[in-house]
Amino acid sequence: MAEFEPVLLRRVGKVDSAALSTYRADGGYRALTKALNEMSPAQVVELVKDSGLRGRGGAGFPCGVKWTFLPKDHPGPIYLCVNADESEPCTFNNRILMEDDPHQVLEGILLACYATRASTAYLYLRYEYGRAYRVLQSAIDELYAANLLGKNILGKDFHLDVYLHRGAAAYICGEETGLIESLEGKRGWPRIKPPFPAVEGAFRKPTVVNNIETLACVTHIIDRGSAWFKSIGVPPDPKNPRDAGSYGPKLYCISGHVNKPCCVELPLGVTVRELVEKYGGGVWKGRKAKGCIPGGISMGIMTESEFDTPLDFNGPGRVGCLGLGTAAVTIFDDQTSIVDVLYNICRFFAHESCGQCTPCREGTGWMFKIMERFRRGQGRIEDLQILEEVGKSIGIMPGTTICGLADGAGWPVKNAVAKFRLELEEFIKKGVQSESALPLAMAN
Repeated sequence: MAEFEPVLLRRVGKVDSAALSTYRADGGYRALTKALNEMSPAQVVELVKDSGLRGRGGAGFPCGVKWTFLPKDHPGPIYLCVNADESEPCTFNNRILMEDDPHQVLEGILLACYATRASTAYLYLRYEYGRAYRVLQSAIDELYAANLLGKNILGKDFHLDVYLHRGAAAYICGEETGLIESLEGKRGWPRIKPPFPAVEGAFRKPTVVNNIETLACVTHIIDRGSAWFKSIGVPPDPKNPRDAGSYGPKLYCISGHVNKPCCVELPLGVTVRELVEKYGGGVWKGRKAKGCIPGGISMGIMTESEFDTPLDFNGPGRVGCLGLGTAAVTIFDDQTSIVDVLYNICRFFAHESCGQCTPCREGTGWMFKIMERFRRGQGRIEDLQILEEVGKSIGIMPGTTICGLADGAGWPVKNAVAKFRLELEEFIKKGVQSESALPLAMAN
């Protein structure tokens, strides 16, 4: 890969990088000034749409297209809900942006609200992110003092208030309607759709929900143009009419069994192998990799032989994964039991299922109980078929649940049974407990 100059992370590590003064000294709010003085809201929408920016929160839906779903003649109010919940395990790219360069994110929020005619933005923040909360609130206070928030921003007929809302740390609130329900003070249960949030969202008004990293990209698209953005990443596959391309820079989290866990910014399309060997310092303790979770556990599992798969919006799907997700790459080495990997995954989803949909509530629980039996040395060969059947029977795609949590719960299970069946069968035949299932003293 040619040398790449970071854009989203370029200010991280600078002295006082979170301050308004240093952000402006580095060209900050130039994009906002340009948009308010030279562009109409419709032109901002069209520019973002033309850039091919796809949501960085997991689903990869085109950002500009989502903005066009708002009703054209609605008298308002229109809301922007910013998803800063970041509850996908091993994902921490949004945290870095919020803590080290909050004004980059806030400028993206201002631009998105100008484009969509939103007068209020709610930044829904994961409760555990205490530092991010303090840094963001300080940055918001600076903007009000500088007339960059509130009434008549930069002397124009543009008004915006931004509020921080701390969630209660539920994975389900990463789903946009679950987030909206929580924001309204209710149980974080996803809503049945339609109506979609663009028509009836927060407080039953038209609402756009965007991710932190997505909005940070908007800042640079307005400043540098859509052609610049499309010069980075992977163009559409001409053989796939449904491929919208994978344009722009992306923040990749690297963690698990690597020597240097980190977050790096690279063009979309980098491979897992390059991330691990060039940026993650290789697999720890001189071991080899057995596999990885390529984009958060809901995306499924890759084997080591699949590490040359490009991590763009289409690449992971070619090896049976659900998608790119949050691009949080988690490595597990060749001394890690796939039983332990699956146990942790199933335990997480059984705990985080909101319980509204019976297939998800019961299915995630069944898979967790089966993996508990595996770790006690009581697994059965027929359990593998049950795991596959449950994984295929829960979720939006088979049409049994309201949101995609169940799809995310089933995908890594289906991957593991298909790709590591021999190891699972061998574990069953041996009938031994997993070391990590033993008391600590016995395991040692």
